[in-house]
Amino acid sequence: MADSTLGRVRVAAALAWAAHPAATVAAAVLGVLAGAAPVATAWLTKLVLDALAMGEGAAALVPLGVGLGLAGLAVIVLPHVSVYAQAQLRRSLRLLIYDRLFRAVNRHPGLSRFENPAFHDTLRLAYESSHNAPDRLVVGALTIGQALITLSGFVVTLFAVSPVMVAVIVVAALPSLRVQLMLSRERAEVMWQITPAMRRQVFFGDLLTRPEAAKEVRLFGLGDYLRTRMLDEVSGVNRAERDVDRRTLRSQGMMALLGSVVAAGGLLWAILSAASGGISVGDVTVFVAAVAGVQMALTAIVSQWADAHNALLMFGHYTAVTDAEPDLPVPAEPTPLPGLRDGIELRDVWFRYSEEHPWILRGVDLFIPSGRTVALVGVNGAGKSTLVKLLCRLYDPVKGQISWDGVDLRDASPDELRGRIGAVFQDYMDYDLTAAENIMLGDLTAAADHDRVHDSARQAGVHEVITALPRGYDTMLSRVFGDRDDQAGVALSGGQWQRLALARAFMRWRQDLLILDEPSSGLDAEAEHEVHSSLRRYRGDRTSVLISHRLGTVRDADLIVVLSDGRIVERGTHDELMAAGGEYARLFTLQSSGYERGPAPEDDAPGDGGPGDGGPEDSLRTATPSTRSAGR
Repeated sequence: MADSTLGRVRVAAALAWAAHPAATVAAAVLGVLAGAAPVATAWLTKLVLDALAMGEGAAALVPLGVGLGLAGLAVIVLPHVSVYAQAQLRRSLRLLIYDRLFRAVNRHPGLSRFENPAFHDTLRLAYESSHNAPDRLVVGALTIGQALITLSGFVVTLFAVSPVMVAVIVVAALPSLRVQLMLSRERAEVMWQITPAMRRQVFFGDLLTRPEAAKEVRLFGLGDYLRTRMLDEVSGVNRAERDVDRRTLRSQGMMALLGSVVAAGGLLWAILSAASGGISVGDVTVFVAAVAGVQMALTAIVSQWADAHNALLMFGHYTAVTDAEPDLPVPAEPTPLPGLRDGIELRDVWFRYSEEHPWILRGVDLFIPSGRTVALVGVNGAGKSTLVKLLCRLYDPVKGQISWDGVDLRDASPDELRGRIGAVFQDYMDYDLTAAENIMLGDLTAAADHDRVHDSARQAGVHEVITALPRGYDTMLSRVFGDRDDQAGVALSGGQWQRLALARAFMRWRQDLLILDEPSSGLDAEAEHEVHSSLRRYRGDRTSVLISHRLGTVRDADLIVVLSDGRIVERGTHDELMAAGGEYARLFTLQSSGYERGPAPEDDAPGDGGPGDGGPEDSLRTATPSTRSAGR
């Protein structure tokens, strides 16, 4: 774990070497030369002036002049070459940093970290610090090394002229070092404190600019409200940053004044000593250069060290992400999963998202037979979607066990398990990619199989929609990114996106387990009928778990399981549950009654579709929650 300053320094150094060894060596060597060049220039200037004062001839002056010219050339050229080497290193380092950061993110097989706001803050700071923190660390280390070489050379020079002045200048720099470190720590703490506000700022700004939100923002007149909320967050961030900037200005101003007083006193001493014959004219020149060089080197060291210290603190978020253990335990030698022949068993499964949250599932016992369709029904919050997350091993049960043909899911590889599952989730994704890419993401191994992509689209009933697009399957489905001719992409309707998500699931037709979480919630009645007919053909004899609030779509399931408050309260076929007259029968009757038109209330016109009309819209509005409002 790189949880200490030294540990983070080692990590940054190792990253620089791994990213570009040649550029790292070149930057270090150039830094040494660039640090030595000002000292050499000052000494050669002293020697030239003293030689002139002593009346030396050309034989002595020419070599000194050539050396001084070369040193001056080095002072001018080396920084540019060094910047080039550092830029090469910076680019390679950034690529490696991103690669390792997102490898670490992908190493978490579950959802617990991604549904945790604190981890989101850490991840955001890790991503931001990966932009420049490693650069600042490496470049800062090189700059500090260069300044130390310059400082050492000028300290030796000053010591030869006046040991007392060396002590005065170094002691004067110590308060500045302490102040800079204190300020860097404050800045890092402020960044952590304002991160939630910065996330909210981005959130409100995103709502004001996203095409999906534009309709409701304008319909409900939310523009000024959201703008005000965003500006409030920006103002809070600005206040926190301004307070730190003011403290920085006061502290650095006092340190600069102290340095100026020390430099002025040293210069006065040198002039008076030269006037009395204590030191030569060359000594005065090199003394002036040394005082300026020492102060500049000390300033560079202090400021770069403070910046590097701040970068180290920020880099701690990066190492926190890259060093974090997976959110779910992954066995070193996972048990292979057999093809699903018997079934999936949940035995006394309890689950809650944390100790502060209530139990979502309470002692669930359920067997999902191979080759059968099991439907999960119940009101919102009953635990249906959470149970699906456990089946996909996005979480582990707090208590109890889930087994696949006798193999505990904890003992299996999450990747192998998910490779056996096809799924359509209620909160499906719509990717800002082409139509073909949106489908082939369901099975990357078949990305080049265009026939399979087209066949999946046909099964989902979206093939004709895609072929009618300007570029067919190559059409960009986004208002954010342009197409190849830089024109805006095409935006699909919510129902069309849902069919596209279904096509993505159909790419996995060979999988052992099919999970369908509200697969037709955004479709009209005709489209819903077509989709479920296609799904019945697609399911065939595969093991399926179906979740739907529209109970008419689950009545042909082999087993219907009713969840309430995290417990299974009923199970059986449709006919058995209707005969039992329990919760399922109540919900089914409530929904189906909406399709039986009764007498129109006196205060409503018959068949006007308004409240109290008794039409199916009222029934479904009462019994079926809205599932996805994409704002399209």
